[in-house]
Amino acid sequence: MKAIKVGLLGLGTVGCGVVRIIEDHQDKLMHVVGCPVEVKKVLVKDLDKKRAVNIDRELLTLDPYEVINDKDIDVLIEVMGGIDETKIYLLDAIQEKKHIVTANKDLIAAHGTELLTAATEKKCDLFYEASVAGGIPILRSLVDGLASDRINKMMGIVNGTTNYILTKMSKNGSSYEEILKEAQELGFAESDPESDVEGLDAARKMAILARLGFSMNVDLEDVSVKGITQVSDDDISYSKQLGYTMKLIGIADRSSGKAEVSVQPALLPDSHPLAAVNNEYNAVYVYGEAVGETMFYGPGAGSLPTATAVVSDLVGVLKNMRLGVNGRSAVAPQYDKQLKQPHEIFAQYFLRIHVKDQVGALAKITALFSERGISFEKILQLPLKGENLAEIVIITHKASKKDFDEILSELHDLDVIDQVKSKYRVEGNGES
Repeated sequence: MKAIKVGLLGLGTVGCGVVRIIEDHQDKLMHVVGCPVEVKKVLVKDLDKKRAVNIDRELLTLDPYEVINDKDIDVLIEVMGGIDETKIYLLDAIQEKKHIVTANKDLIAAHGTELLTAATEKKCDLFYEASVAGGIPILRSLVDGLASDRINKMMGIVNGTTNYILTKMSKNGSSYEEILKEAQELGFAESDPESDVEGLDAARKMAILARLGFSMNVDLEDVSVKGITQVSDDDISYSKQLGYTMKLIGIADRSSGKAEVSVQPALLPDSHPLAAVNNEYNAVYVYGEAVGETMFYGPGAGSLPTATAVVSDLVGVLKNMRLGVNGRSAVAPQYDKQLKQPHEIFAQYFLRIHVKDQVGALAKITALFSERGISFEKILQLPLKGENLAEIVIITHKASKKDFDEILSELHDLDVIDQVKSKYRVEGNGES
């Protein structure tokens, strides 16, 4: 029985996991696809580096084109990362009629449409389940399991580093800086954590989710992004007093044919399922017209969870090879891209401000909101010790982003306002 030959670009954490699963689960792969699966060639940066798996040194190469141009290799698995150079490698591999499996969210967010078009032209598969939320099969669920439904909203925690930091800040009362350092020491955060903590990693994943869920060509630059670096322990403390949990939330929302995609720290009611997703775990909440509300939960990163998603995609490619239908799974976007404008985006908001501790201060603030028909759901007013100031914390009812941003601008000019300390979106209060 002829073995299917696989080439690997990269042998880091995920690459080692892929090799381990292919070796250890050979009986399962044989049962599912009907033939052995064999790693034929692996691109590495260092031939002599110690790795988490034992692999024959003769399989290793420093030259990517030894893998790309190998006529015996049927499927190329890319787990090396990078964007521009990696895109060239994959396009060249597609020209050699190699099927592609990748875990590279950065590449797919930036060039997914171009790569899918090239793969379809050459009747090649391009699968990328592992690019979003590690071991959670969210992309396959959108493409297959929910294919008959119309998805209106996806909301999720799709970055484990920021979720770990916010969980520890909430439970331990520690500062952002302290928890970030701890996360780096434990390996949950990179030495340069900017992509995670500034929300860019999550934004790339949300662009991919929106593209698939809404069948619309959503690009990375269409995602509004705000990270967690400005979140303070006071913000989290007040959130808890009001019955909310702070999370970095990715939101993809569609109504009347227009989409909004964003990543930002947001408050969720403590009763919301996403509020209970802690530490490095990920979860995506999906709202479908027919299915209603579903949630996908699991480890968002790590060697074996991500490698499991990669090998599951590999199995998908191999099944297509048996059926002779490779390159037919990609479907062109159904809808033209239309993005919501600020006056079309509605949400509740958390607002924390310092005001002069004088009669009528709250009335002036309330009047400013009332002029635009915005009322308050919750409000706290506390004196600040040792200062002639008070702290006011507000949860608004739903308002347009345009109205809220204009109110913020006017608050800065109000004579009773000392400082606008923070503002966050509030999600999940029973309205999708």
